[in-house]
Amino acid sequence: MAPHLLLVLCILFVLTGLSDTQLVSTVRHVSVKQGSSITIPCLYDQRYSNNVKYWCRGSFWLGCSTVVRTDHPKTSGKTSISDDINQRVFTVTMTSLSSDYYWCIMERKNEADDGVRLQISVSPGTPELYVDQQELTGVVGGSVTVLCYYSKLGDSGRWCRMGGSCVAVGHPGALDGTFVKLVQEQRETTNGYVLMVTMSGLMMENTGWYRCEKGDLQLPVYVTVNQPTTIQSTTTITITPSVTNRDNVVTNENTDEKHQSLLEVLFIPLSLLVVLIAVTLITWKMLRKHSKYLLKLCKKNGNVYD
Repeated sequence: MAPHLLLVLCILFVLTGLSDTQLVSTVRHVSVKQGSSITIPCLYDQRYSNNVKYWCRGSFWLGCSTVVRTDHPKTSGKTSISDDINQRVFTVTMTSLSSDYYWCIMERKNEADDGVRLQISVSPGTPELYVDQQELTGVVGGSVTVLCYYSKLGDSGRWCRMGGSCVAVGHPGALDGTFVKLVQEQRETTNGYVLMVTMSGLMMENTGWYRCEKGDLQLPVYVTVNQPTTIQSTTTITITPSVTNRDNVVTNENTDEKHQSLLEVLFIPLSLLVVLIAVTLITWKMLRKHSKYLLKLCKKNGNVYD
């Protein structure tokens, strides 16, 4: 290859940010309605979890203007950046949008920074590709449905795991073990079309970023899968005794009543007997005391001799 051609290619690589390593990836082209917001995920290689990442605005890498960084500033105007090192993705949220090219860039020590470019198109009317909500939540074993709206029929739609594989209309398949079905139909209410994406048999591993594709347009959607909530119910058990048990209960009650009646009958004679014994003892003690008194009196008068 001629030296001057190599020089031209090197200049193109620098200006456009092209790299053969592809350490950072994101969506290519996003269509957004004016006045709304958008969150862009930028995936990176796990080796660079602790590296600084930043969001840059401009058509070319050289000369692009840094907007926010994961070190400082994390927020600038209506743009913010955050880094999830566990999922190896940094996200940029913009609430004030304007059509332009942007860059997801990652710093590398002792090496050239690596990045990827995307285009954001802002329209005053209905975007060419949009969803009702960019974040969805499901539970393990359940399902989620994403509605991707678009204005032109054109190419068939696709649903992709960012950084992974895709499923196309008419070709149901699985993404990370979860069944995915796509149905494309026309909607008169929106004067356009809708791509209905259903993910069923969700697993915890399905949490992450996906994208809805229609031609050159892509729209990122985040799916969160949680464990199902366990509802504990308290059951009250009433035990009804059998006929035999009830008879035993009645018999025992009758026996207790008989015992009580017998005690009441015996109580009066026994009480009288106790009173009689008490009176007898008192009388005996009094007589004995009186006898001793008479004996002393007789001795004193000399009527009794030893």
